[in-house]
Amino acid sequence: MNKPDFERVERPDLDPRDRAIHRVADAVHRLNEAIQRAVNEGVSVELVRVSRHHGGNGSWGDQVVPTIRDSGRAANDAA
Repeated sequence: MNKPDFERVERPDLDPRDRAIHRVADAVHRLNEAIQRAVNEGVSVELVRVSRHHGGNGSWGDQVVPTIRDSGRAANDAA
């Protein structure tokens, strides 16, 4: 049987804080890829902070929503 060219590498055990940081970083990476795809399709995307979540221990995080504008439709509607 042929051995595959790759092997699964397990992530190291992370404490909950580091796991949370990695989860946010992964989500932001996926969000940035989605924004690039949308922009390449003629959509303008702006992230707007709508609230700030406070953890009660001095930590906080901004929460955002996308504002979307379809550049192609705006140009076509004006013609």
